[in-house]
Amino acid sequence: MNATKMIFQRLEKKYLLTHEQRSCFLAQAQSHLISDPFGPATICNIYFDNAQDHMIATSLQKPPYKEKLRMRSYGIAHEDMPIYLELKKKCRGIVNKRRIALSLAEANTFLKTGELISAHTQIAKEIEYVMHFYRPYPKVFLAYDRVPLIGKDEKDLRITLDTGIRRRYDNLCLDAHDQGALLMDESMTLMEIKVSAAYPLWLSHLLAQLSLYPISFSKYGRIYTADCLTRAQSEVRNMRYDETINIRTERNGVHSCLTAYSMK
Repeated sequence: MNATKMIFQRLEKKYLLTHEQRSCFLAQAQSHLISDPFGPATICNIYFDNAQDHMIATSLQKPPYKEKLRMRSYGIAHEDMPIYLELKKKCRGIVNKRRIALSLAEANTFLKTGELISAHTQIAKEIEYVMHFYRPYPKVFLAYDRVPLIGKDEKDLRITLDTGIRRRYDNLCLDAHDQGALLMDESMTLMEIKVSAAYPLWLSHLLAQLSLYPISFSKYGRIYTADCLTRAQSEVRNMRYDETINIRTERNGVHSCLTAYSMK
């Protein structure tokens, strides 16, 4: 657990690929990339926010600085694996990720109480400050299936391919299952390119050749936006239904009777 990297600082760009674009990219990039030693995995996350969804709402406004708090496991959590509590910050395009490793028992305690059993490190103190400032709690479970690749010659190059992005709002723990409602079509891949500085030339040329351009894409942000829209549409439909019922009952002269009945 101690050998795992806990602090990251890098540039990250995201690209949304069709199945055909993914196949073409991998076919032409294969001589420059190798599989990450950690291998493919299902990434399970729990994102935290407060009752006003302040952290994600602020993030969607694209300010110069934004931050998120999440808990992550690589696969369904169990007793013999580390679980990471991460503070992800983005400042003027540079992503900083700072995390601590927890046992399953410590992670579940944090999910229930928001308290760290051991908070002696600098990163733990930063997380405690965020908990005190925002008062966040578990909001959504988010999972996806990831294939990670690294540069054969560029050791700081990391490319991840994520599919099956899904979420749920119940059973907010990492040791249950990884099922949830899909965010987008399973044939689509979210590719993330992570580097410490500039892209290698071969990668820049390949992206241009395939007409692949970076997009703004936050998994939690897209889920928040999509589900807010769904709730708003549902509320509008309910309002229209209620208005229709009121009009019909008023025409039939029984509006007061129905109102009285509903109040009982």
